[in-house]
Amino acid sequence: MQRLPADNLGLARLRLRVATARHRHNLVLAALAAEEERQAEQLRRRRRWWTRPWLLERPIYGQYERLMGELRRGHRLDFKSFLRIEPDLFDELLQRVGPSIQKSTNARQPLPIGLKLAITLRFLATGNSYRSLAFAFRVAHNTISLFVPEVCRAITAEYRQEAFDTPSTPDQWRQVAKDFQTRWNFPHVCGAIDGKHVAIKKPRKSGSLYYNYKGFFSLVILAVVDSNYKILWADVGAPGSDSDCGIFNRSNLQLSLSEGIIGFPDPEPIPNDDEDTGYFLIGDDAFPLRTFLLKPYSKRYLEVEERVFNYRLSRARRVVENAFGVLALRYRCLLTTLAVGTETATDIIEACLTLHNIFRIRNPTLQNIGMDAEDDHYQLVPGAWRTDAVMQEVEDEGRGPRATADGKRLRAYFREYFNCDAGSVPWQLRAVNFEQ
Repeated sequence: MQRLPADNLGLARLRLRVATARHRHNLVLAALAAEEERQAEQLRRRRRWWTRPWLLERPIYGQYERLMGELRRGHRLDFKSFLRIEPDLFDELLQRVGPSIQKSTNARQPLPIGLKLAITLRFLATGNSYRSLAFAFRVAHNTISLFVPEVCRAITAEYRQEAFDTPSTPDQWRQVAKDFQTRWNFPHVCGAIDGKHVAIKKPRKSGSLYYNYKGFFSLVILAVVDSNYKILWADVGAPGSDSDCGIFNRSNLQLSLSEGIIGFPDPEPIPNDDEDTGYFLIGDDAFPLRTFLLKPYSKRYLEVEERVFNYRLSRARRVVENAFGVLALRYRCLLTTLAVGTETATDIIEACLTLHNIFRIRNPTLQNIGMDAEDDHYQLVPGAWRTDAVMQEVEDEGRGPRATADGKRLRAYFREYFNCDAGSVPWQLRAVNFEQ
């Protein structure tokens, strides 16, 4: 191994010391630059003000303080149009829901609970964006996004027991069936079931889970409705890729029906007949044909008797379509694309269903003008909700689920019943465009 001359060795050591000093200098410069950037970022993030000045003008120009006060004093109908509820019900909501949404803080004065309730109801009624509501009510949009789901949850929790008093005893179910018989000439029906889709913004990292074959992302509402358009049971939040039948088969409702623990009355004869017949729900072709769930015949190559059966079932099943239509007509947030997370969207939908039922219980005839009706010849007169935008409906592709033999026998029994003197109605042949 050769040794460097002394002069060269000293020069190498000098060069090493110079390189080390430069490296240390660069490290110091990098550290100083990083600290300067951090301080600059802090300055950029430092708030110019805690609340934007125009928000502080809320008591003077905000819709809650000015417009709603004016409507309440002299324009009660316009107040109802503004929030979709009467002033008295708004006050009741304020009293019952207020304690759940009241906030206390030592840092700032909390928003009035009436303001939070009014903004939430306005959002449900219109579907306006949070930013649009922010300019109208002079409340920051990010603050609105925090309390809207909170108020929706509070409404549902407070009124759930009153709004969704689902029948559980034979006498209660028998009354539901009696109303169907009186209003729609279909005996032993304990409710009409259907599903509807509410459009949502694509959830992050969800793939195609919420994407339905119609081409949008959605959550599904599966509901059972009585003859007076009141929702007896609902399942909210299933992803849009699920079919109505799939949601139904996984629900506690299907389990209760198949196990016979839902509380339906024992089989009894239907009017003008002596054969014991069970009680059941009715639905469209998306659902399975069972002894506890009737659905129509296929739409192809039907005999007159089958067309009559389909007409009679469709006439009774329209209640669930009308319920969804009027629900969306009142709460137009369901007609928009909800740009919120799936949990928040579920809270919003459940609040709409709760308020819908409160109206059906307390004012059962209030919205009937918007429902489908029949003329003197029992022909369908479309309701107002059909002429407006309605919630997206996604029909299942292909044939419906396989039917059981007992379900087929029950359907055939009612087909014969509706086509004989015991169960026919005078206008049914005319309704299916068949003259004797």
